Amino acid sequence: MKTLKGPGIFLAQFIGAEPPFDKLETMAKWVASMGYVGVQMPTGGADSFFDLARAAESQTYCDEVAGVLAEHGLVITELSTHLQGQLVAVHPAYDELFDGFAPLELRGKPAERQAWAVEQVKAGAVASRRLGLKAHATFSGALAWPYFYPWPQRPAGLVEEAFAELGRRWRPILDAFEEQGVDVCYEIHPGEDLHDGATFERFLDEVGGHKRANILYDPSHLILQQLDYLGYIDRYHERIRAFHVKDAEFRPDARSGVYGGYQGWVERPGRFRSLGDGQVDFRAIFSKMAQYDYDGWAVLEWECALKHPEDGAREGAQFIRDHIIRVTEHAFDDFVGSAPDAGRNRRLLGL
Repeated sequence: MKTLKGPGIFLAQFIGAEPPFDKLETMAKWVASMGYVGVQMPTGGADSFFDLARAAESQTYCDEVAGVLAEHGLVITELSTHLQGQLVAVHPAYDELFDGFAPLELRGKPAERQAWAVEQVKAGAVASRRLGLKAHATFSGALAWPYFYPWPQRPAGLVEEAFAELGRRWRPILDAFEEQGVDVCYEIHPGEDLHDGATFERFLDEVGGHKRANILYDPSHLILQQLDYLGYIDRYHERIRAFHVKDAEFRPDARSGVYGGYQGWVERPGRFRSLGDGQVDFRAIFSKMAQYDYDGWAVLEWECALKHPEDGAREGAQFIRDHIIRVTEHAFDDFVGSAPDAGRNRRLLGL
């Protein structure tokens, strides 16, 4: 049995213009002061601390970044290309909104933007290998999302073609990750074509069950869809290679439910919460992770609708540490065990 690693923290929600959130060196000191031992590193956006293209070309650069973190007792848990992965597949209805994820010179140029995104994610494979990482966090993007509710009636074959195209776009990227020995971990997330178990299975079929197509498990996105987030681990544990520890609550009323009534996050029946403030049963989740020998990282992703992020980060480190199960090296009843004896076993059976 294996003990998972943690606590880690995803830096994306904390990077900002004010100290200590404006530089990797000061962010690392702040993170370490709260007890984190790992950081999931975002690589998209102008304010990212990590130059993905440079990392793919230079081992020296990767060593320098790792060295800055090591000075504070930190390591990189995974690199993230969530923003770039989103741009691998964008329905035209979302072109203008998702342009903000791309460099200025590519905005309004969807074909060029997609080509850039593909190369970015592939660069993430090389950079991950240079850093000695086993898993990489990303989004799948979405072509079918505008049609997620079957009204008006979807034309026959529409969803099938969307997933076939998604598979065609991702298959070369998955092959690039196979060359580097790194798993692609898709965060299962509304707004992505891979947003539940059925859609992940459909995608897996389109990429021939590719060994590098795996899951970033985040129970908050499952509870807001009213999925069985514990049964999800039972069903897909062999493909779960990354883990966001994020809480949520779902409290429907007479006005709105899963779809949220176009309300803001505070007013929605389903909303993200800081760890321990929501409804997710993390004791059961960490137990299942231990049961299935998950040996990756437990990484806080903070997106609470109410609590201050610094408080959420501080409380989250201890929360994760308290939930990590140091697995046993032997069964509790080993002390009464005995060596195999075929003859005795037959006698006990009356044979």
